[in-house]
Amino acid sequence: MKETEEQYPFLMACRRKPVRYTPIWMMRQAGRYMREYRALRKKFSFLEMCKNPELAAEVTLLPVQRLRVDAAIIFSDILLPLEPMGIELEFAKHEGPIIHHPIREVKQIEALRIIEPEEDLSFLMKAIRIVCR
Repeated sequence: MKETEEQYPFLMACRRKPVRYTPIWMMRQAGRYMREYRALRKKFSFLEMCKNPELAAEVTLLPVQRLRVDAAIIFSDILLPLEPMGIELEFAKHEGPIIHHPIREVKQIEALRIIEPEEDLSFLMKAIRIVCR
């Protein structure tokens, strides 16, 4: 199906195509300001939410539904590929990410695993598919 401004104004604007309005999105769209997000965080850890495709999709879509923004950023974290690469990672409460064995030597770099996104981050790929639907 051919993309049209009516269907995808954000993508059209990204391609510098004419749109009838300036599409918007929010960088911290699922942040702590949303009551629904805070309720989920009481039940699930950050990593649990990232690794559960249904939860990640739900959190991604919260601001889209409430604020009627034109685009969404998938609820995830840039550090998630580290685990399948072989780096032990923890998101400590009130501290953020902790890498238990930081890479300091060449042999540690050589031991890193090259990941396969569809396999190693399948939860993220599934969340993206859910959000697209």
